[in-house]
Amino acid sequence: MTADLWREARRAVDLHVFLLAGQQSGTSHSETLAAAIEYALAAEEAGFAGVWMAEHHFIRYGVCPSAVAFAAHLLGRTSRVTVGTAAAILSTRHPVALAEEAVLLDEMSGGRFALGVARGGPWVDLEVFGTGLGRYTDGFAESLDLLLAWTSGREAVGADGPLFRFRPVDVVPRPRRQVPVRVAATGAATVDLAARRGLPLLLGMHATDAEKASMLARYAQVAASCGHDPATVEHASVHLAHIGDDDDSAGEVVRRCLPGLLAGTRGYVRIDGSASARRDLAAYTEHLIGVGAVGSPATCRRRLASSVAATGARHLLLMVEAAGEPRRVTANLRRLAATLLAD
Repeated sequence: MTADLWREARRAVDLHVFLLAGQQSGTSHSETLAAAIEYALAAEEAGFAGVWMAEHHFIRYGVCPSAVAFAAHLLGRTSRVTVGTAAAILSTRHPVALAEEAVLLDEMSGGRFALGVARGGPWVDLEVFGTGLGRYTDGFAESLDLLLAWTSGREAVGADGPLFRFRPVDVVPRPRRQVPVRVAATGAATVDLAARRGLPLLLGMHATDAEKASMLARYAQVAASCGHDPATVEHASVHLAHIGDDDDSAGEVVRRCLPGLLAGTRGYVRIDGSASARRDLAAYTEHLIGVGAVGSPATCRRRLASSVAATGARHLLLMVEAAGEPRRVTANLRRLAATLLAD
């Protein structure tokens, strides 16, 4: 019955790999990035539909500071998969600069690039890049609208807002299609912002199926009120995924290895100097095991089928790096493909 449920769900979704490029203890930054490249290549070989790259600054939880640059490299190394950003931090970038790069990558890859953007957090990044706290608290909508205008196919774009003001300039290269844009959302304000524009969401791996379903129900209501058909919007949902011979052995690997990766989140520095919350890593690991696809092949299929049924998300992004050591991560990725992609 579980296999049948997954087989039915599988027809409605695409499966992708989501990479943090998180630094494990005893490894260098260069080794971490090299491993992430190998995971991406293995994902294409295994038959996944896409590879999505996270972006972080100044912390070892993810040592890729530019998801767009990483995507450019992967687009040159691959031939079939969609390559996306999950997500480029819009609060620390000029939206036109990001849009130009997105259009360029989409054009040069033959339409294989997908841009995911995020508001980010109130971190020291805003100070370092000179955008300031206001870009995070109040500027996301204006930044997103300018990015969308640039990627829409217009011949020229200008701006006359509180944050961005410039005369109309030519869009070069001009996109032949609207470059796909997704919005990472963890709260109601960002859900509403994306819904009013009809943009699909990127939902994080920390949220339960019920929480994701609630956000998508809110999205549908707001989108419909703004003239968008929510049934046509293809949302994406991130899930921790680790497969083993049985539930106990899979969970044991994640409990042993994932807290070391999650410890990197303690490197966040708030722009106002206040202390960041210090999450109980063991408890958070248990939470992620509970909401993710961790266990035997049957358990992984059942958990993902349940998530698809609860949310209707069309794209599942599997975070495969919980095993830590590159050889084990690659083995996990390939076994997930054999279990989930088989007819």
